[in-house]
Amino acid sequence: MINIDELKFDEKGLIPAIVVNADTKKVLTLAYMNRESLEISMEKQLTCFWSRSRQELWLKGETSGNYQHIVSITADCDRDALVVEVLPDGPACHLGTESCFEYPVFESDVNRGFTMESLMELIRGRKTDPQEGSYTSYLFDKGLDKILKKVGEESTEVIIAAKAEDKKETVYEIADLAYHIMVLMIEAGISAEDIHKELRSRHVIDHKIKQEKMTK
Repeated sequence: MINIDELKFDEKGLIPAIVVNADTKKVLTLAYMNRESLEISMEKQLTCFWSRSRQELWLKGETSGNYQHIVSITADCDRDALVVEVLPDGPACHLGTESCFEYPVFESDVNRGFTMESLMELIRGRKTDPQEGSYTSYLFDKGLDKILKKVGEESTEVIIAAKAEDKKETVYEIADLAYHIMVLMIEAGISAEDIHKELRSRHVIDHKIKQEKMTK
């Protein structure tokens, strides 16, 4: 851990803070902190910024309720910029969107990244806007029973591959199962954030149990 005294604030006493969703790693906003707002952020474990337009401290969520609960704050190698990972209570942008960064400027046709969230969005699109010949649209058209049947079949395939200790085949079958689970999630109205929250709650419980064992 480094000390606040090691950070390099600019001539106006500010340091840029890139706010990132701790679960999805999506960039939510770019704001600025001064020493006081950073200290408040660390004390309250809620993001507090310095508003350059209003020239005052700004506790994110104080009026909107969209607080950002801080998981970690990390400085860059030059100590003149911060990455703040948070668990947000709501949209980061004043326009009501999840992130302030929602306006594409350029996207390569060759170097495309992949995330589970982008796959979920694609699957969701196949439900809201069915495509002829799409297997995903076919599953949604057949309904919940068909989707559940496929989840069951793929679960069995994972077990068979794992039992055979065939790593390559197990990875392949797990990918199939993950895809069908995502289809089920969309059909059931379950978001990735819902799963993140559930797993996070279990992680906290598990962490407490580990601590209790260490103190005995």
